[in-house]
Amino acid sequence: MVKYKKSDEKRKQILSAAFRSLSEHGYDSVTLQTIADYAEVSKGVVHYYFASKEAVLVELLEWLTGKISARERAAVAEQHTAEGKLAAYIDSAFAGPAQNRSFYRVYLDFLSRASRSPVYREINQRFYDSCAGISTEVLLLGQQEGVFNKELAPGRAAPVIRAIIDGCLIQWLMTGRDELHADFKDSCYAAVMKVLSV
Repeated sequence: MVKYKKSDEKRKQILSAAFRSLSEHGYDSVTLQTIADYAEVSKGVVHYYFASKEAVLVELLEWLTGKISARERAAVAEQHTAEGKLAAYIDSAFAGPAQNRSFYRVYLDFLSRASRSPVYREINQRFYDSCAGISTEVLLLGQQEGVFNKELAPGRAAPVIRAIIDGCLIQWLMTGRDELHADFKDSCYAAVMKVLSV
């Protein structure tokens, strides 16, 4: 088992607290004190690790998108066919109602600021570059296997795959109905397959 330095554990504790507090209260309502309360530490401890609320949130976005990218890449790597990889990618993105609700509440807050914040935009671009890499891998393999349209250019099709995934998850979130999560996942898979198929 990997042992983390105490400082690494404390940073992760603070980032996890920031994530929970943002998910429940929203970007504008969260303060360093809110994050400290969720982390069950003093505000001084949060300040010791992060200079400001903005510093916490920048690292939080990097941490969150990095974890999701790693999880999605690992899921795809376990499969050996294009359709298997695509299903694993979508299954990983549709992690579950509670996980998706928490993530998208926070992520949408970040996206609303990304157009005006270069640092958020850069982090988000790295995340979408990772998504495009996964989609490109799936598409190229599917073209080799003869199951996906050979005329599709990865540079144009790859972003569409993530757009469908995010669009379906955001629409599901707006319904407020956990029981529809699986239906939206199935619809997402069908829509992506329609875009990619021969």
